[in-house]
Amino acid sequence: MVKAENIRKSFGQLQVLKGINLEIPAGKIYSVVGASGAGKTTLLQILGTLSQPDSGEIYIRDRKISGLSENELAAFRNLELGFVFQFHHLLPEFTALENVCIPAYIAGSTRAKAESKAGELLGYLGMSERAHHKPSQLSGGEKQRVAVARALINNPSVIMADEPSGNLDTRNRQELHDLFFALRQDFGQTFIIVTHDDTFADRSDKIIHIRDGVIVE
Repeated sequence: MVKAENIRKSFGQLQVLKGINLEIPAGKIYSVVGASGAGKTTLLQILGTLSQPDSGEIYIRDRKISGLSENELAAFRNLELGFVFQFHHLLPEFTALENVCIPAYIAGSTRAKAESKAGELLGYLGMSERAHHKPSQLSGGEKQRVAVARALINNPSVIMADEPSGNLDTRNRQELHDLFFALRQDFGQTFIIVTHDDTFADRSDKIIHIRDGVIVE
């Protein structure tokens, strides 16, 4: 599903990734762990096509990413990848339903089709009664559920998450983690999640440890 070959990335004189090789099968939940500054988020951004490596190749569903133009890459990212961040990045002027619809609109979906799918997803996530509330009217856990629905709207092949439960209390953190496993079971989603939460990492199919820019056993 996702394959990285000899990924290297530097910022100035600082080498952040020093030859990462990684393969993540479909339908698996992989956790990426390591100390702050180890290169976890940089790796996730490169796997998610949000950043380009200095060298090496990324393949997603056997498609070589480096061969895509900027427009092709943006379209591929919108359809094939979903993102959930520590800070939900919901647009404050739009309702939960409207926020979920945005990636579908970008993909060219009609309003009726996008709203129907968004409503289904919010219902699955237990958010139907909050669909027409704006982010300021939602709790932290509810905002992250909306962010998850937004990530799912285009039926992506892979969900990538960067500390998605970092700002949640214990109960909401557990509920979000349970949700990821339910999505994997019900929809066969593939997840790559950067996390500092050892409890969640221990539940995942595999833990990728990064130290000083390399994967360690």
